[in-house]
Amino acid sequence: MLQLFKMAYRNLGRNRRRTFFSVLAVAVALALLLMIAAILEGEMRGAIDLSIRLHTGHLQIRAKSYEEEKLSLAWDDLVENPEQIVTQLEALEEVKAAAPRLNASGIIATRDESVGVQVIGIDPLSETNEPFYQGMVAGEYLTPDDREGVIIGLPLAEKLDLKVGDTINLLVNTSNGDVDEQLFTIRGLYSTGTPGYDKSTIFMPLAKAQTFTRTEGHASLIFILLNDIDQTDAVAAALQSSQYKIETWREMNKLFVQMTGFANVYMAFLNLIVLGVTATVITNTLLMAVFERTREMGILTAIGMKGRQLIALFMAEAGFLAVGGIIFGLLLGWPLVAYYTKYGIYFGDMGMTGIIFGDTIYAHLTVSDTVILIIMAFVITLLAALYPAIVASRLEPVEALHS
Repeated sequence: MLQLFKMAYRNLGRNRRRTFFSVLAVAVALALLLMIAAILEGEMRGAIDLSIRLHTGHLQIRAKSYEEEKLSLAWDDLVENPEQIVTQLEALEEVKAAAPRLNASGIIATRDESVGVQVIGIDPLSETNEPFYQGMVAGEYLTPDDREGVIIGLPLAEKLDLKVGDTINLLVNTSNGDVDEQLFTIRGLYSTGTPGYDKSTIFMPLAKAQTFTRTEGHASLIFILLNDIDQTDAVAAALQSSQYKIETWREMNKLFVQMTGFANVYMAFLNLIVLGVTATVITNTLLMAVFERTREMGILTAIGMKGRQLIALFMAEAGFLAVGGIIFGLLLGWPLVAYYTKYGIYFGDMGMTGIIFGDTIYAHLTVSDTVILIIMAFVITLLAALYPAIVASRLEPVEALHS
């Protein structure tokens, strides 16, 4: 067996240029797939993390009749005495933070322009609002007793040419079905790095939002963050109630979950395409070797080498090509992945509805993805060598010697 590997190694050295380009083909394919897998994984992880932190939390407690897309403010669709529920939730060791939120649809009118927004009443002191107070880029954050201030997203401010201290006219629906309006002062501008979210969402203190919409003592939902995402199902089961419904982040991100499954299928299909192209290079390399060494193989078979040994010889050559390509591919791919893991790729506003994407995607390469791609590259390279190896094993010694 050792002699077979020595022969395979020497055979590859006969045409170093062709061997180099074969190894390079495997390396480039592997590096490309590592990069794509890292970007795709980073995109998926980033989107679900942003959705949990900004929009859904790990869990939400809602009234059974509440429908998020309608933003209903009818008292029957709201959670009554939300502060009492929050106090009970924060006593649980699995809960990192919980806070009531009130969602309402509104319209900002300023100068000659108006735009529809979602108005969210929040408890400014709650840890659930960390992305907003850490994302302040101008002005000041809200205080619980502020009755005339709001904070708006930086993209919305740029769109309407607003700045800190400006006054806006805000119209909202109320619990009795009427529309109320009031002048508010922009206390600050925030940015969460998600343009689609920031340009359509404004915040005010919960107490003011309740007064403004005639929903005193009620909230649209209880927003819950856990210490560990893996505890979601267990906590949801423990919180089940006949009065309220418990929604998990998976249930509130159904479109994203479906998209993740599609992305996995797409990635598998892409892997096969890229590695399939690489396989043709390997097949061509080894077929050329068969044609060039036909007489030599005739001599080998004449002195007693079996067909299966010729197959093993070509498979050993393919194995060397695969190992060299994998090593070279890892050396080429990992620095690229490391760079984009740290600095990311800026995409701006992706403009997708139903999923919250940040303006920058950071690569994230998992060990499992790396191992799977390495195994696929190695196996497909060996499979690519199978046809040339069979061709070589079926050569007739007499015909091969006269080649």
